[in-house]
Amino acid sequence: MKPIIEASHLGKTYRSGKLAVPALRDVSFTVDPGEFVAIVGPSGSGKSTLFYVLGGLTSPTSGSLLIQGHDFSRLSDSERTKLRRAHIGFVFQRFNLLPTISAAANIELAHDISDSGKPFDHELLDHLSKLLNIQGRLQHRPNELSGGEQQRVAIARALITRPAILLADEPTGNLDTVNSDAVLEMLRASSREMNQTVLMITHNPEAAQIADRILYMRDGQIVKIEAGRGKAVLATV
Repeated sequence: MKPIIEASHLGKTYRSGKLAVPALRDVSFTVDPGEFVAIVGPSGSGKSTLFYVLGGLTSPTSGSLLIQGHDFSRLSDSERTKLRRAHIGFVFQRFNLLPTISAAANIELAHDISDSGKPFDHELLDHLSKLLNIQGRLQHRPNELSGGEQQRVAIARALITRPAILLADEPTGNLDTVNSDAVLEMLRASSREMNQTVLMITHNPEAAQIADRILYMRDGQIVKIEAGRGKAVLATV
């Protein structure tokens, strides 16, 4: 099976005047289609920078990144944007829902922005709303929804374009334990039911256990790779 993501010796350095600050240092790993991978690390470990590089939101300073065979590290901003809209969905810690329109309209907006040329898939919206348990909340505006409901709407928005890859950045960071567990199970379900590749950024090792594989980061590097659900360490790098 050919990996859907191939990161090879990725580096990212930020500059402030004459000062160079390395955020990623020689990061290499692969992800298979349909795999659920968690990336864990404390603040400053480089996990958020890796999220932005993987999502094509910024380019690496060095190394290569292949997403479905496309080398994101060599593309122009406009080329990355086009491929990102076609292949990648995002879930953020802050829900980023437009407050003046309904949950359903927020979800539909993602389809419109994708510029896929395909008609909106109402059957998929119905399926996602049942999977995420938001059927009765679609006509409500974000301020009429709980935090857990808003995050589930954000997940539906990310999935409505059927992206091959779902990137989730601290998706449970603003939620209580009950809603956090529910969102994690929903991400797991979307990976299984829609055969999507999920990469979840988190500082919480317990939340990461739901993944198939866990990459631990420190000081801009991957320092350990572990199987999810409490399995033994697979590798130390």
